[in-house]
Amino acid sequence: MSELEVTQTLSYPEDRETVRLALASQAGFRKLVEQYYPIMIIVARSIVGENLAEDAVQDSWISIHRNLPKFEFRSSLKTWVSTIAANAAKAKIKKESKYETQENNDFMDRFDDKGHWQSPPSKWEQDSPEALLGHDQLKKCIEKFIGYLKPTHRAVLSLKEMQNLDNSEICNILDISESNVRVLLHRARVEVFSHIEHYQETGEC
Repeated sequence: MSELEVTQTLSYPEDRETVRLALASQAGFRKLVEQYYPIMIIVARSIVGENLAEDAVQDSWISIHRNLPKFEFRSSLKTWVSTIAANAAKAKIKKESKYETQENNDFMDRFDDKGHWQSPPSKWEQDSPEALLGHDQLKKCIEKFIGYLKPTHRAVLSLKEMQNLDNSEICNILDISESNVRVLLHRARVEVFSHIEHYQETGEC
């Protein structure tokens, strides 16, 4: 067996079994749907919003069913289906899906290279981030505000903070560069935490 064949055999063994079962029977494909629908709907919602997300995911499953026999395991199955969901969602809002590429130094200066605050919002001196996020009313305000973010900002923030995906996975799913992921993530965080500061100062959502 060649080195390439060995590598292919060892790559994503659980995904290979999932694909095998999905191709073998309807029950196997239903299991695939049950396993990956949650992240796909999150990806779609983060890009296209609540109203069109379900349509985007349904379109995605048609594409997945058609292309699953040709899946080559160059990425994880999770990344592959999430990418298809992202593409379907972006197709729904093609006119709004132009990604920003220019960095804004005012935003970047508030974070270090690892994405941590250089200096946190002023009110965080009184309450830790964990304590702030523990406030039910603030949680509702943050969820509301995230819904107002630009689709690109919302998508990157959701995938990073809610799905705990690394930058390379986000790059693959959204088809953008790693530097663009970093810029969009910083911008989204600044917008969200500026809203937190406003809430702390005024009590208004």
